[in-house]
Amino acid sequence: MLRGLFAGIKDLIYPNCCLACKNKIGPDRKQILICTQCWEKIEKNIPPFCVSCGRRLDKINAGKNMCSNCLKFKFNFDRAFSPCAYTGTIKKLIHEFKYAGKDYLGEPLGNLMNKFIKDYRLPIEYLDFIIPVPLHKSRVREREFNQAQILSEQIAKEFNKKILPDVLIRSRPTRTQTELSFEERCKNVKRSFLVKDPGLIKGANLLLIDDVLTTGATSSEAAGALKDSGAGIIFVMTLAN
Repeated sequence: MLRGLFAGIKDLIYPNCCLACKNKIGPDRKQILICTQCWEKIEKNIPPFCVSCGRRLDKINAGKNMCSNCLKFKFNFDRAFSPCAYTGTIKKLIHEFKYAGKDYLGEPLGNLMNKFIKDYRLPIEYLDFIIPVPLHKSRVREREFNQAQILSEQIAKEFNKKILPDVLIRSRPTRTQTELSFEERCKNVKRSFLVKDPGLIKGANLLLIDDVLTTGATSSEAAGALKDSGAGIIFVMTLAN
């Protein structure tokens, strides 16, 4: 609560400033507090995509349909997608979204995901439920919301899908993944997810939502718990990778 209060006071003291570049913005951008210039600078992922993690392939791996990292490691999810590259403006906005109490950014950021689904005709009609990657309860108390839940709500509303917010739970707290290697990330999240009611997802095709896919360790571990409980196809979608 205190984090949100301080964030609100700051917004009152410094009104109408872009959250990315901190410059003043016009009244037409007041609702989302992101200037047009910064919004247009968001680096989008464009084909060809890795058929596993969803990153844009470089020239070396374009003919293989898979990036060099995914050639070395098999994820538990079937495929991942992200509309943006995790750099520049989108990186700043995600930081504001997650750590500065700017939960209202969920709507414009979620719309980037919705547009990607439409533009690339992702088969969302074949997915039965949306599941946000959960935070541990201690992390929810700290942030006061789960950013994956907010993004899930935007997608669910746009495509008339049902969210199952309480089926997948974070069974233990984990260290932040930011400074960890791939091997350390996998070890950090190992067996950190539990499925509360396997009957709800048995045979179901799922869309697993998170904010960022870096190495894919967290999403893979979450997908593994869901598949061990009987889930069918699992697509992962994040805002950026």
